[in-house]
Amino acid sequence: MLDHIGLTVSDLARSRTFYRAALAPLGFGVVMDLSCEQSGGFAGTGFGANGRLQFWIGAGERSGAAAHVAFVAADRAAVDAFHAAAVAAGATDNGAPGLRPHYHPNYYGAFVLDLDGNNIEAVCHAPA
Repeated sequence: MLDHIGLTVSDLARSRTFYRAALAPLGFGVVMDLSCEQSGGFAGTGFGANGRLQFWIGAGERSGAAAHVAFVAADRAAVDAFHAAAVAAGATDNGAPGLRPHYHPNYYGAFVLDLDGNNIEAVCHAPA
C-alpha cells in the first residue's frame, strides 16, 4: 500500500549513522542522499533494499508527536540483530525481542526509541 515513509530528525548526520547501523541486519542500506540544493530545501537520506527507496529521514524540527515505524524482518534472528544493532548505535530499548501473541501467535518483534524518540520496530510474522 505505501511506497515510502519519512521521518524528521534533529541531527541528520547522527541519525544517518544510527539508521545505517540499525537497518543493516534487515537488509536495508543507504540508497540516496539529497542536499537542500538538489531538492529545493530538503536535506535527507533514503534507505531501502535492492535500490528501492522505502524510508527517508530528513533534517528539520519535528512538529508533532513521535512516530511509529515497523520494518519487516526476514526471520526472528534478524529481529534480534536489529534490536542489538540499534541499541549499540544509541537507541533506547522500548521492548526486547520476543513474541507478541496479543497481535497474533507468530508476531515476533522488537522495539527501540530512535535518537529523536520515534518508536522503531522490526517484526517477523513467520513461525519459528
